[in-house]
Amino acid sequence: VQLQAFGGGLMQAGGSLRLSCEASGRTFRWYDMGWFRQVPGKEREFVAGISRSGEKWLTDSVKGRFSISRDYSLKTVYLQMNTLNSGDTAVYYCAADRSGPYYSIQSYRSWGQGTKVTVSS
Repeated sequence: VQLQAFGGGLMQAGGSLRLSCEASGRTFRWYDMGWFRQVPGKEREFVAGISRSGEKWLTDSVKGRFSISRDYSLKTVYLQMNTLNSGDTAVYYCAADRSGPYYSIQSYRSWGQGTKVTVSS
């Protein structure tokens, strides 16, 4: 599956952004999907995930602020990010086709190109 992420940009602290990840192919509904983020010099980290059946996972630092959803007809996964802070500044990547722990980078076979989010304080 090919993935294309977009929706990043510059936002002031406290603001909101919605990231989208569009998938190609007919098997989107079969895949668990994830969002990860990475800042320079650090490892890519799990942010949120959603299973093919709609089960959702969020890392602790974004609970209550971020949410993940998917639209099967549009083959798109969304990451709604509210109450942004400077710690959310990163390049965000979407991933698909999981076969391992949902929080592990190694579990996902397909990755999008990343979209940059910058939060100014």
